[in-house]
Amino acid sequence: MSLHPIMHSQNRPEQPAVIMAGSGKTITYGEMDSQANRFANLLRARGVGTNEAFAVLLENRIEYFTLIWGSQRAGTMLVPISTRLTGPEIAYILRDSEAQLLITSPAFDEVMGTIRSECPDLDLLVMDSGDAEDFAAAIADQSAEPLADQSAGLVMLYSSGTTGRPKGIRPAPPEDTDPLAPNPLMALAMMGAGMPADGSMVYLSPAPLYHAAPIGWCSTVHRLGGTIIAMEKFEPEAALQAIETYRVTDSQWVPTHFVRFLKLDPELRGKYDLSSHQRALHAAAPCPVPIKQEMIEWWGPIVNEYYAGSEGIGMTLVKAEDWLTHPGTVGRAIYGTLHVCGPDGEDVPIGQDGLIYFGNDQLPSYHNDPDKTAEAMHPKGWMTLGDIGHVDEDGFLFLTDRKSHMIISGGVNIYPQEIENLLVTHDKVMDAAVIGAPCPDLGEKVVAVVQPMDMSQAGEQLEDELCAFLAPDLSRIKMPKLFDFRPDLPREANGKLYKRELRDEYEAKAQESA
Repeated sequence: MSLHPIMHSQNRPEQPAVIMAGSGKTITYGEMDSQANRFANLLRARGVGTNEAFAVLLENRIEYFTLIWGSQRAGTMLVPISTRLTGPEIAYILRDSEAQLLITSPAFDEVMGTIRSECPDLDLLVMDSGDAEDFAAAIADQSAEPLADQSAGLVMLYSSGTTGRPKGIRPAPPEDTDPLAPNPLMALAMMGAGMPADGSMVYLSPAPLYHAAPIGWCSTVHRLGGTIIAMEKFEPEAALQAIETYRVTDSQWVPTHFVRFLKLDPELRGKYDLSSHQRALHAAAPCPVPIKQEMIEWWGPIVNEYYAGSEGIGMTLVKAEDWLTHPGTVGRAIYGTLHVCGPDGEDVPIGQDGLIYFGNDQLPSYHNDPDKTAEAMHPKGWMTLGDIGHVDEDGFLFLTDRKSHMIISGGVNIYPQEIENLLVTHDKVMDAAVIGAPCPDLGEKVVAVVQPMDMSQAGEQLEDELCAFLAPDLSRIKMPKLFDFRPDLPREANGKLYKRELRDEYEAKAQESA
């Protein structure tokens, strides 16, 4: 039997496919199948053809899954848009992707004026609008019968824009366009992560659905017949409560979530029954070693990590047991062939840092940006996500930092991740970003932008305390020359920092004072 929501809707139509963690709103496999068929028919009726794009700008809500699975039957290109972006940034993605339809909600009324102005010919459907653009009314007019010519759709994610304008990651066309055909993540989920395929999985998704990991893993959970518990918004205590309430077996996290968990009062952390929890995946950014050690001590050896990217060119995986003997690793390659290369493009020796590439038969391209695609390619046909790291003698990969985040101060290469990982372990620090700011003497100076647990503690005393805390582990050249305390940082909900915003701010200040 094929593993796909279409088949699950026939075999167990009453099983919940999605439950919204906060409201309890539920859609069954049978209901999701009917709605996905209606949406596939709506896409055709609106003129969105095979491989053509439509965009989604939505908060986490149950209809998101109707859109995902409808597109997977209509053979269309779903373009999820970050809810953090401004009107002009959203309009840029809509034009760049050539989206023919945008589906949104009143939560984004603030940016819709700009979108309507900059994309006047764009077809619009709005959740809960109650007018001519109402999504529910439009989908209700469509047939719940499947399309006669169903085909698998694609998802074109846009980079988060942490180092420049967002770029569309256009996936390679599927080798098999049958919507029931398996995808590589299914095998990785079952064989690598150990996810069950018998419908018993209850999967907690705490992150925004427009990101690669939530869309990819939630789609895989549905292929495997599991139930998704989708959080409307991540709150650490609410996540623990959801695990207890819904008897969650599997989950997906980013290191920022772990940091937030560990900043909770220990009594509060111990209040909830987490005994159903069997597998906790995390990714998106390297996890500070002390943070992960604490999570394993708390949750047990169920905390498994992978390294991958929206581009889908490769993946590493490490189970908790192997991580404990190789602390800091992101695992061995389980998809794609791993290479670590020096500036000359040759593989570097074991233990030496270099640019990480994956070789794969299926490689994406950057939409409308052949130069960026070429920049990411190795002469031998491998592709990089732009990360620096090394492999140890056992084949475990360790990440050092992003190539684009490197600071060059006094001619010395400094990787901010090392400093950030130390800072977030301090009990008075909620979050931290380390950047290079212009400096007339050193070229760049190290600046630590810190979100304290309590802003009332910000100031010279905390700065001195943090310097003393960092000193045993950092050489003088790596020590921040400036601490900038702020109530929050420009961090995406998937854990990625918008360092570009901070760097641009400091570059502008340097130009003003020049």
